[in-house]
Amino acid sequence: MGSAEGDVLAGVGPRLRTLRRARGITLADLAVETGLTASTLSRLENGKLRPTLEQLLPLARAHGVPLDELVAAPPTGDPRIHLRPVRRSGLTVVPLTRRAGGVQAYKVVYPPAGRAPTQDLQTHDGYEWFYVLNGHIRFVLGEQDLRLGPGEAAEFDTRIPHWIGSADSQPAELLTLFGPQGERAHLSPSEARPSR
Repeated sequence: MGSAEGDVLAGVGPRLRTLRRARGITLADLAVETGLTASTLSRLENGKLRPTLEQLLPLARAHGVPLDELVAAPPTGDPRIHLRPVRRSGLTVVPLTRRAGGVQAYKVVYPPAGRAPTQDLQTHDGYEWFYVLNGHIRFVLGEQDLRLGPGEAAEFDTRIPHWIGSADSQPAELLTLFGPQGERAHLSPSEARPSR
């Protein structure tokens, strides 16, 4: 195997782990969706198993991403980013970052209030920051029930039970940063100072 091919395959495991964690599902849940065993999925995510096309195809379908995104196919020279919205659990999710690991950015469109498939509180590893672009958001975090509008932001530990959805009859749009390892979004002191 050439070094370029080895580099591409080495990045698949972290990308798979990031996608699964961003969805907030377990290896067992993903095994049910893909027909692969939880053990195989774990070995793929940890880089202990070289992925095959037969394994990558159901994983790409389950995560709602194109196959070339899973393997980080080399660029074709076109500098434009082609955003591919994904419909998941009643939401429209637009991945804004293409690299594996670290903080991931998404634009998320929540359906009007009452149209969300569930209002169950969720927990998962990580840390999330969101900024309301349009509409109003109902944000439940533990015992708190908050309403946020355009220009407002929140950040929280995703191990605390939480739910986010539109607060009224219009869809709501958020810009979301998610750190699967608990990374927090912050500005360095020099960035926070106003320029003169």
